[in-house]
Amino acid sequence: MFFPESYLLAVFFCFITMLCWGSWANTQKLASKSWSFPLFYWDYAIGIVLASLILGLTMGSMGSEGRPFFEDLSQASSSSIGSAILGGIIFNLANLLVVAAIDIAGMAVAFPVGIGIALVLGVLINYLADPLGNPVLLFIGVFLVVLAIILDALAYRQVTASQNKTPIKGILLALAGGILMGFFYRFVAASISTDFSNPAEGLMTPYSAVFIFSLGVLGSNFLWNSFFMYKPIQGKPVSYSDYFRLGNLKLHSIGWLGGLIWCLGMVLNVISGEKAGFAISYGLGQGATMVAAAWGVFIWKEFKDAPKSTIPQLIMMFVFFLMGLGLIILSRLI
Repeated sequence: MFFPESYLLAVFFCFITMLCWGSWANTQKLASKSWSFPLFYWDYAIGIVLASLILGLTMGSMGSEGRPFFEDLSQASSSSIGSAILGGIIFNLANLLVVAAIDIAGMAVAFPVGIGIALVLGVLINYLADPLGNPVLLFIGVFLVVLAIILDALAYRQVTASQNKTPIKGILLALAGGILMGFFYRFVAASISTDFSNPAEGLMTPYSAVFIFSLGVLGSNFLWNSFFMYKPIQGKPVSYSDYFRLGNLKLHSIGWLGGLIWCLGMVLNVISGEKAGFAISYGLGQGATMVAAAWGVFIWKEFKDAPKSTIPQLIMMFVFFLMGLGLIILSRLI
């Protein structure tokens, strides 16, 4: 299978993860207003499964080191498979809550709050399980990211105050989603051998683990997403018949693309875990918060009606994010 053989290449892949995880939600915004997010999310989940299978059959089956995709799947223990599936189930609920928060409060607040909290929890949990890197630099970097999240939340509060909007529901959903999101990655990482060249028996390589994880995402969709379809956080209920009645190839393709983008980021992040350590690779990947905030600020103009006093806050938000990510990278080198 293919995986990075140097720390710098692993960091580069984590930056691609950052772009993928921070950008996939744009596909939701590209969908029709009549295409509610639970319907979009079915295609998104299908896209994750398809992308994980394609990447497993290509990148996961090339090279001379490690185990090829199907061979690796056939030897995986039930505990490894169960751990990866559980990671998919937790991720799916967390992601649905964050997507709902985006629908209510916008990308510029839902991603920084939800995924920012996931960053803090995820780095802490994964570092305790696999303590690679300088903990002082790592957690100072995480602290700077937290400061950026606070600045983003303060800036967004000024926007909602000027518009007489109070998206408390969106913020609470982002908080709940972020807490759950902080736990899913550890279950996936626990199913993966830390030696990719000579993987341990019973444990999986990254490509197989992500594929099993994706099945957990799609399977749990029948529970979590069905609830959101019939008991929506916002908007009218939708049914399974609406998926076929209202959908078309364009709408379905947008959702599949969103899943493909996210899954590419997940695979690149996990294959970077051996050289970078899972805490650092996850932390760098969740720099997606800054990418999503940039989309919200510069492309979707979510701060266009904000008072001028928010500009310094937004600038400092990005500065703290960059400083925090820099320290997270250095934590493996010093």
